[in-house]
Amino acid sequence: MSHTVVVERELELRLILSPERSVPVPARLGYHSDDPYAVHVTFHIGSAQPVHWTFSRDLLVEGVFRPCGHGDVRVWPTKSDGRGVVLMALSSPDGDALLEAPAAQVSAWLERTLRAVPPGTEAGRLGIDDALDELLAR
Repeated sequence: MSHTVVVERELELRLILSPERSVPVPARLGYHSDDPYAVHVTFHIGSAQPVHWTFSRDLLVEGVFRPCGHGDVRVWPTKSDGRGVVLMALSSPDGDALLEAPAAQVSAWLERTLRAVPPGTEAGRLGIDDALDELLAR
């Protein structure tokens, strides 16, 4: 079994409250090679506990280039004040949020995750084959 690679990035997102108003939200992007299909976003919103979201790495990769997703998580690229940003619309029973992330920082972090676990090699990181081999050897 190979070692776990963790790729993290602290950055400031913007919580969009209206077309004219947004507030900064410190966040951490996280990727763990032992959970190779997922990305984790932790938002520090001033509450007692941070807010955690987990969704598909492929969804975020695609969302940097074109609108994608449906349901609880939707991601799409756009421009804000002349700079590239990625918008993430998150929906839960507790409410909805529209967050803006700097596209260059998100893309650079995603590139690091893709180097750690290249697309198409995720299944090999799960250790399923090793576990099956071990079970069948008994």
